[in-house]
Amino acid sequence: ADGDVDIERLDEVLRTEKSAGKPRLVILKSQIAFPSPGAVGTAGSHGAPLGADETSALREVLGSDRAPFDVADDVIEQIATVVDRGAELHAAWNAQWSDWRGADADRAATHDAFISRALPADLAENLPVYEAGSSVSTRDASGAAIQAIAAAVPGLWGGSADLAEPNRTAIADGGSFLPVSTGLGTPRGRNIHWGVREHGMAAAMNGIALSGGWRVFAGTFLVFSDYQRPAIRLAALMQTPVTYVWSHDSVALGQDGPTHQPIEHLASLRAIPGFTVIRPADANETVAAWANVLERNAPAGLVLGRQGVPVLDVSREAVAAGVRRGAYVVRDAESPAALIIATGSEVALALESAALLAAEGLELRVVSMPSFEWFRQQPAEYRESVLPAELTARVSVEAASGASWREIVGDRGEIVSIDEFGLSAPADQAMAARGMTTENVIAAVRRAISH
Repeated sequence: ADGDVDIERLDEVLRTEKSAGKPRLVILKSQIAFPSPGAVGTAGSHGAPLGADETSALREVLGSDRAPFDVADDVIEQIATVVDRGAELHAAWNAQWSDWRGADADRAATHDAFISRALPADLAENLPVYEAGSSVSTRDASGAAIQAIAAAVPGLWGGSADLAEPNRTAIADGGSFLPVSTGLGTPRGRNIHWGVREHGMAAAMNGIALSGGWRVFAGTFLVFSDYQRPAIRLAALMQTPVTYVWSHDSVALGQDGPTHQPIEHLASLRAIPGFTVIRPADANETVAAWANVLERNAPAGLVLGRQGVPVLDVSREAVAAGVRRGAYVVRDAESPAALIIATGSEVALALESAALLAAEGLELRVVSMPSFEWFRQQPAEYRESVLPAELTARVSVEAASGASWREIVGDRGEIVSIDEFGLSAPADQAMAARGMTTENVIAAVRRAISH
């Protein structure tokens, strides 16, 4: 009632009143701005300074007659003893650390590699490779990449918000991260069972990354990134190396309907400063995206599809280089009349549309742009080589809001997008009903050329 806290009682509760294997809830009741006489219990004290008069009144209540920043000598002396004690403890710990490193050089080297998040030199060589023409969903390719990376990088672990199977996030034979007392896992488990707690999951990932060394990922459906947004923003602010695995990336997820079908999410996530969104076109792009995310040690989100998509007929080296740069040419012509830029499963739609137009004698360039952010980071010369300034007949194709695309296609370009909510229908029908068809893309190309 008086705004004070019984520190000794709180310490006693935290130290001794433990329920075996169960969480505790400690509730502290206090008064805002206590004991400032004119501010206590007021809403204004939450965000506004007390002001000179109220500060003087507070000093009187506290029995202080000192001027601001006038600190008593005995307080300064006490602070000095704390500093000295801390320095002594620091020195003792450093000495123990040095002794351990000298006595166990191998484990010290392993520890250094862990803390620095070093990657095996041959990691990329041991990641999955997919044959052109096969049909693989990007979520399946991501799941396979996770298995390969987990085998080579002991510091990788993660989980999902009760969606490990559809997200393809479970590390095979990784065990569950649970207390031994449950009989279901161990503290060494690499699979975290978050339950349906998207925000808590994302927030905890930041804490895990800040503790050092770990590479942590977490999965859910893209539409549920809304619940994670405050933690994503903090990850971008702090540049914590956390990886979001977002599957079910468009209306092509099917009959779950508009509540589960993301529309505005790609655009809104791309708007977060310091955050990278990657939407790979096929299985090989997905694997390359994972490799690049790990190399960069920064927050990123992998946006993955549920449905199978054809593996592009592009060399592994070209895919790796193209994904690293955020965008690259996957079909070209000597003098293209227009270009199509697409992401995710719509790259296959763009290629199909380009092939149909080529049969009519109209040649196009097709660009896969898995990451706007990585593309923007490239030198101007590379960006110009992919999207030549003189080629103003441009069409973007993405099964989501078109809000991200005007900067790419320019004022004369056309945007094939979905700017309304989806509907409950099988994947192919849902995509067709929302305009993701060759007919729509071809019509957009003709409009772009005519401008």
